[in-house]
Amino acid sequence: MSRYLVTGGTGFLGRYLVEQLSAADHEVVALCRSESSALADLGATIHVGDVLDGGSIRDAATDCDGLFHCAGKVSRDGGDAESMYRVHVDGTKTTLDAARSAGIKRAVVASTSGVVAVSSDPDELRDEEADTPMAEIARWPYYRSKLFAERAAFDRNDPQFEVIAVNPSLLLGPGDLRNSSTDDIRLFLERKIPFCPAGGIAFVDARDAAAALILAMEKGKGGERYLVNAANMTVQAFFGRLERISGVKAPPFRLPRTSATIAGVSASLLGKAAKLFSMEPPLDKISAEMSQFYWYCDSTKAETELGWTCRDPNETLADTVEDLEARGVVWPRQRARGAS
Repeated sequence: MSRYLVTGGTGFLGRYLVEQLSAADHEVVALCRSESSALADLGATIHVGDVLDGGSIRDAATDCDGLFHCAGKVSRDGGDAESMYRVHVDGTKTTLDAARSAGIKRAVVASTSGVVAVSSDPDELRDEEADTPMAEIARWPYYRSKLFAERAAFDRNDPQFEVIAVNPSLLLGPGDLRNSSTDDIRLFLERKIPFCPAGGIAFVDARDAAAALILAMEKGKGGERYLVNAANMTVQAFFGRLERISGVKAPPFRLPRTSATIAGVSASLLGKAAKLFSMEPPLDKISAEMSQFYWYCDSTKAETELGWTCRDPNETLADTVEDLEARGVVWPRQRARGAS
């Protein structure tokens, strides 16, 4: 068995990664900014440090065979652009350089499908070789910083230090304790989405994405990215599935497809109006812009080269809804009785 250093182990994806590594009898060292009893209970050795502190990373990486770099910050708030760049880009550079200096030979970086899989064409299914849609990504600080982080990671790839990227689509499933990825489902269940956006969505179960990270460590090729995705569908179809699973009615109105700029301006105006009445804005500017695009992507490469598989996407959605209710994020009474 191997000894692995994991950053971002307290996050949605990272916790499943630590759990699966420990279940496979690997030794896990989790770099955390503070002690984590949850990860310790999973069998991880906690090393207090930071992805921006090379010294703490080198100490944690001692005698480790590989690195899983999952640390990150998820936000659609434009005000978080600087902090996301610092964590994603500077943190990736510092972490990979320190891990290499500590003797690690192989690193898997958790990226995102959004660095390539964004399109205005509903018939386009994007793969790893697709051109980066810079005109779109430049709008959104999260995806922009993740793209630059991935590029910084691949700049460090060579035969002595192999770097592989795994690029999940939207992470869903149970256990998103920070609601960083599943908040749109919360809004749906609370009937706070008044209309159906016109674009398309792609998603994957966080448990399956964690399994892809491990497979990439075992079988992935240095300098390559691997998209992992379970389903591509319009937002309207996605809401329809949620309605059938939860019993909560989908928004009856579907917005016409318009430019991202117009969608963003409209959301900003709606947000200002909502604040006047002390209401939660129905859609923030960045989310409105993103909802006009199609995020469809193809996992054939991960399936073929890594042997990756995913569960039924309906299982993922059902487990997400059940988890949000069980944790009291939404009230079960909001569901229709007898819904399945």
